Amino acid sequence: MSDDDGAEWFAAKRFGIGPGVPISWQGWALTVAFAGLGVLLCVTLAERPMQLVAIMIPLTATFLVIAIRTTKGGWRWRWGEDE
Repeated sequence: MSDDDGAEWFAAKRFGIGPGVPISWQGWALTVAFAGLGVLLCVTLAERPMQLVAIMIPLTATFLVIAIRTTKGGWRWRWGEDE
């Protein structure tokens, strides 16, 4: 996604790598949906841990791919300098 199409859902961390907090309603919706699904799956599949892991791995991977593509400035190591 390009920087000019308004697809910045997450701010970059100031230190380290990865996304910071969501900066748009889409980012918040994605984060809340991911967390809600995670909790629901943990409660539902508490007695079947292998099925829980088998579902959570692709769910987490999907969340991370979307976060990578929609983080303002992309994912790279940051040392705290203002950009």
